Amino acid sequence: MKKTVGIWMYQNGGGDKIEKKLVSKLREREIKSITNLNLRDALVADEKIFINDTVINDLDLFFSYNSGEQTQYQVYLYKIVNSLIPMINSYSAFALSEDKLQTSFALKRHGVTSTDFRLCHRDDTKDLRKFIREWKKMVYKPVDGWGGVGLTKIESEEALDMLIPFLNQTDLRFLYLEKFIDYDNSDFRVDIVDGEFISCYGRKAPKDGWKTNVTSGGSVFLREADDKLVNLAKRAAKATGLDIAGVDIIYDRQKEEYVVLEVNGIPAFATPEQEKMGMNFNDKKIEKIVDMIDRKVNKG
Repeated sequence: MKKTVGIWMYQNGGGDKIEKKLVSKLREREIKSITNLNLRDALVADEKIFINDTVINDLDLFFSYNSGEQTQYQVYLYKIVNSLIPMINSYSAFALSEDKLQTSFALKRHGVTSTDFRLCHRDDTKDLRKFIREWKKMVYKPVDGWGGVGLTKIESEEALDMLIPFLNQTDLRFLYLEKFIDYDNSDFRVDIVDGEFISCYGRKAPKDGWKTNVTSGGSVFLREADDKLVNLAKRAAKATGLDIAGVDIIYDRQKEEYVVLEVNGIPAFATPEQEKMGMNFNDKKIEKIVDMIDRKVNKG
């Protein structure tokens, strides 16, 4: 009996072409694809989930790969969908990777070299001052943010004192903070699929900036990965349980070691412009994803 996979794939930045290649490769293996299955359009009726004429319960796997258009409704349904059928990534791994505290906690528990972090109540000014005195510099991060949005570097106790009144006017109840690492304002993005290394490229912050995120003004450049970097990225992906992971790593100049900064569950493919630069990993990534889907839908 032919297997059927549901797909929700981002369409911008060459995503539509990636989806077509993915569907074609799956067809070669006699796996049918139903695309554009956006859970935003889902209707739950008793024990079944419908998206237009498709019954999600009847799929053999759901592949969701669209971070830019996620809504609370979709995320709410992910857990239910994954209780019915396999998903890539799994709901548990997806939920963990969407939360910076949970990700950092998992990395530390598995002995993966990563940034030191603290979590405290926003009114705990005593500990906040203790952290900045200990670390000298630290970064406040929203636990559920992405693209560098909301990241704030705190470089002194005076800067913290200026920030606290602002925080008291928000609805924040706790603060997630990381020690600021002495690095060269660039990072490595390492893609891992099904435990295997796919690619590595670099990102660098704009002049006079420190955020490497492209959405925050950073730029992409070609960069090679050595064995230490690849092994660290693999361990980070395994620690978070992600089938597909984009691991952001920086080099700590003080300790002279690689440090995992974040782990992303929906790392983008290379855009057409980036492919022209020489970032030629898309076909390899597609092939590994197809291999994984094939194995998951045909196991047993």
